[in-house]
Amino acid sequence: MQKSSTCSFMYGELTDKKTIEKVRQAFDNYESNCFEVLLYRKNRTPVWFYMQIAPIRNENDKVVLFLCTFKDITVFKQPIEDESTRGWTKFARLTRALTTSKSTIQQLTPMSRTDITSHKHSRLAEVLQLGSDILPQYKQEAPKTPPHIILHYCTFKTTWDWVILILTFYTAIMVPYNVSFKTKQNNVTWLVLDSVVDVIFLVDIVLNFHTTFVGPGGEVISDPKLIRMNYLKTWFVIDLLSCLPYDIINAFENVDEGISSLFSSLKVVRLLRLGRVARKLDHYLEYGAAVLVLLVCVFGLVAHWLACIWYSIGDYEVIDEQTNSVKTDSWLYQLATSIGSPYRYNASGTGQWEGGPGKDSLYITSLYFTMTSLTTIGFGNIAPTTDGEKIFSVAMMMVGCECLSSFIITMYYNILQVKSL
Repeated sequence: MQKSSTCSFMYGELTDKKTIEKVRQAFDNYESNCFEVLLYRKNRTPVWFYMQIAPIRNENDKVVLFLCTFKDITVFKQPIEDESTRGWTKFARLTRALTTSKSTIQQLTPMSRTDITSHKHSRLAEVLQLGSDILPQYKQEAPKTPPHIILHYCTFKTTWDWVILILTFYTAIMVPYNVSFKTKQNNVTWLVLDSVVDVIFLVDIVLNFHTTFVGPGGEVISDPKLIRMNYLKTWFVIDLLSCLPYDIINAFENVDEGISSLFSSLKVVRLLRLGRVARKLDHYLEYGAAVLVLLVCVFGLVAHWLACIWYSIGDYEVIDEQTNSVKTDSWLYQLATSIGSPYRYNASGTGQWEGGPGKDSLYITSLYFTMTSLTTIGFGNIAPTTDGEKIFSVAMMMVGCECLSSFIITMYYNILQVKSL
């Protein structure tokens, strides 16, 4: 291990001087190359090797190590005359070389077509791999790991990452909707469904404590202690906050309404898991079609979030709690009047305002308004009237400008890349 990678300690009198110089230059210039070189064993027996040199670079494009492979090709070279075979005929020396290199012949025998097909890694398999780092070819053999440690690029972990990815998108869509439109009040179905998602996220935390990761030098880290420390320093806090059962408190009847609303709002913390999704989807950005699909999905997700906020502002301002009256200039009141579902005060019963549009109609109308505002169309049939609605509309128009400009710049950049190819 303390010898030079050029294998200068294995050179002999028959080693070609030009090949020695090429090997040295390959290491000095950090180049990938291959050579046929004659080296000597410890007992001074000459052996022909097919030597391959490959520099390994880190994320900063700096060479951190060299990967050198050697294949014994003596059987395919001219038999070498040494002291033990001096005086032998050429046929005798060739027979000896073939006999002593039987294992080498078996190793160098070309694989069958089925073997090549079974070991060939398709581009689709690399794209579906959701790990943060795609392993190089020489690392795709499964390393020795403890029994309770899972390889981060195995089939089970890849499938599990896709499940978590889908549930994260579900969370990004449903959490703002449930918080704004209060769909989980007295709704057991939503409570059970979200509890199942919480359990799956909790299982994901347990699996992350037993999953390997790629170290700074490109090596696979399988030490349990290092895995735990790495996860605790990175995504553990965010994952823990995202899987806490905030809805359990709302299931109790004698819970203060303010505390219940607070815990419902804390579910928005789950959206922080989208940071992990962004890291996992980095390798999609080299495909123009994938970039277009991702941009459309991001635009739709932003419009969905803004629609939930838009409704929350209207729902907060439509009822004046001080005077216990409805604000006739609110967009919710105007929508209720236009569709024939006006607000009414139940003086004999609950003593509260009732009626108004249904939740489906409210969401569709909110999404329609945010889409028209983000795309700078704005028909004006739904318009902000109160101060809070106007302030939010201004902010939403600024977000729309940013989204559209990013969309146009990204597509123009991809078109230029296609033309350059």
